[in-house]
Amino acid sequence: MTRGQPFSVRLDEATERLVDAEARRTRRSRSAIVEALTEEAARTRRFPGLAFRGDDAQRRPWVIGSGLDVWEIIEMLDASGSPEALVADSHLSSAQVRLAMAYRDAYPAEIEAAVAENRRPIEDIATLYPFIVVTGR
Repeated sequence: MTRGQPFSVRLDEATERLVDAEARRTRRSRSAIVEALTEEAARTRRFPGLAFRGDDAQRRPWVIGSGLDVWEIIEMLDASGSPEALVADSHLSSAQVRLAMAYRDAYPAEIEAAVAENRRPIEDIATLYPFIVVTGR
């Protein structure tokens, strides 16, 4: 990812306190916090109906009203074969499926990585987390 030119910004006191608190809590710089918040806000404006959730390191897009992350909808779409089949076989509307597809098309590496993470072999997960009891093998 290439970086743009630096510029200064003045925040109102309440926003500055929020940025300072987030920087302390996450142990990141104020500029990293402002950059992350700006990127997230830009994406939610570009894709109305989409929001972000999760912890700081793993913020992920989800389709409002569906309860599902974008990657989950894309995985369901891959399994169903077509947007029409997914709409017919799920609680999703065609607008929600189109929104997930549009986001995937704009950020394919992000969505592919999330889908790949979900498809990790159970053996990998058992190795990483040996205290978890895996059932149904």
